[in-house]
Amino acid sequence: MRVNGALWTTWTAAPHRVMFLGGALQLVLSLLFWSAELLARQAGTTLGSSAVPLTQLHAFQMLFGVFPFFLFGFLMTTYPRWMDGPPVPRGHVLAAFLPMALGVLLAYLAPWAGRAAWALGALLLLAGFVAGSLALWRVYRLAPATDKHYERHLNTVLVAAQLAQLAFLGWLLSGAGWALGAAQAVGLWLFLVPLLLVVGHRMIPYFSSSVLAGYRVVQPRWSLPLAWLAVSGHAACDLLGWPAWRGLPDALLLAVALQLTLAWRLRASLQVRLLGVLHLAFAGLALGMALYLLQDLAWLAGEAWLLGRAPLHALGIGFVAAMVVAMASRVSLGHSGRALELDRYGWYCFLGVELALLLRVLAEMPWPLAWLRDGLTLLAALAWLVALGAWTARFAPIYLRPRVDGRAG
Repeated sequence: MRVNGALWTTWTAAPHRVMFLGGALQLVLSLLFWSAELLARQAGTTLGSSAVPLTQLHAFQMLFGVFPFFLFGFLMTTYPRWMDGPPVPRGHVLAAFLPMALGVLLAYLAPWAGRAAWALGALLLLAGFVAGSLALWRVYRLAPATDKHYERHLNTVLVAAQLAQLAFLGWLLSGAGWALGAAQAVGLWLFLVPLLLVVGHRMIPYFSSSVLAGYRVVQPRWSLPLAWLAVSGHAACDLLGWPAWRGLPDALLLAVALQLTLAWRLRASLQVRLLGVLHLAFAGLALGMALYLLQDLAWLAGEAWLLGRAPLHALGIGFVAAMVVAMASRVSLGHSGRALELDRYGWYCFLGVELALLLRVLAEMPWPLAWLRDGLTLLAALAWLVALGAWTARFAPIYLRPRVDGRAG
C-alpha cells in the first residue's frame, strides 16, 4: 500500500506529470486504434458502422482526445510561472484529468456500445476541459503580473475549444452536418493552430536566446493579430462554404509563419537537437499552409481535390503533433531534473514523426493505383505509431518517478 501511495504521490506531484502521462498513453492508444481500422479496411471491412463512422471518431480523438492533455499539462505548469501566480492545486488537476480520461476511453467503445457511449464520452471530456480551463482562469485572475498578453490569447483559444466540443456533441446527438463541420473547423483553426502558434511565439525565441550565442529575440506582437485574422478567415470560409476566398487567409498565415520561421533562425537552431526540434516543428506550420495555398489555387483552376488531405495532415502531423512532442520532451526533461539535452534516441523519435508526415502527404498524391495510396496511408500510421510508441516508452516512466535531482515536483 505504501508503494502505491508513493507512486500516486509522485505522479500527482505536478500537473505535467498527470496530464502528460494521459496524453502519451492516448497518443499510442489512438494510433493503435486507427492502425487497426486501416488494417481492417485493407481486408475489406471496418471496425465501425454507419452509425459510428470511425473516420469521425479518429478526427474527434485527434482534435479533442489527445492534445488537450498536453495542453493542460503545459499551461498548468507555465501559467503560474509566466504570471507569478498561484500554482494549480492537485485537486484541480485531477478534476480536469479524470473526466477527460474517462471520456476518451468511453469514445473508444462506440463501435460496440453505440453512439450513446461516444456522446457520454464527449460530454465527460468537455466537463474535464471546462474544469481545466477554470483552473487556468483562477491563476490568470489571481496573478499579479501586469502583462498578460500571451495568456489573453490562450484564454481565447480555450473558449474556442469548448465551443468546438459543444458543436461535436451537438452532431453526436442530432446528426446535423453543420455541427460536425463547425466542430472540425473551430477545433483545428481556432483551437489547435492558434494554441501552438501562441505557445511557439512565447517560448521558441526565449529558449533560443538561452543557448545560441548572439541570438536576437524576435517576438513581434503584430504577428499574433494577423495570425488570428488568418485562422478566423479560414474557419469562416469553411463554415460559410466560401472556398474561393480561402486562399487569402491561407496566404496571410503562410506569410506570418515564414516570417517567424526565418526570423527565429531555423538553421542555427539545428546545432542543438532539443532546440532544433522546436524550430522544425514550427516550420511545419509554413509547410502545411503552403500546401493549403496550393490546394486553394488548384480549386480556383478547377482541380478541387488535387492534394486531397495532404494539407490537413501536413498541418496536423508536421505542426501540431511535432510541436507537442518537441515541447513535451523539453518540459519532461527539465521538470524531472534531467539535463536539457535530446539524445539520439529522442532525436530519432522526432524524425519518425517527420517520416510519418512525409508518408502521409505522399499517400494523398494523385497516384493511379488505389492500393498504393492505401499502402502509404497504412505505412504512415505505422511509422507514427512506432515513433510515438518509442517516445512514450522513454518518457512515460519519467512521470511516475521522483526527480533525479531530489527536488520536489
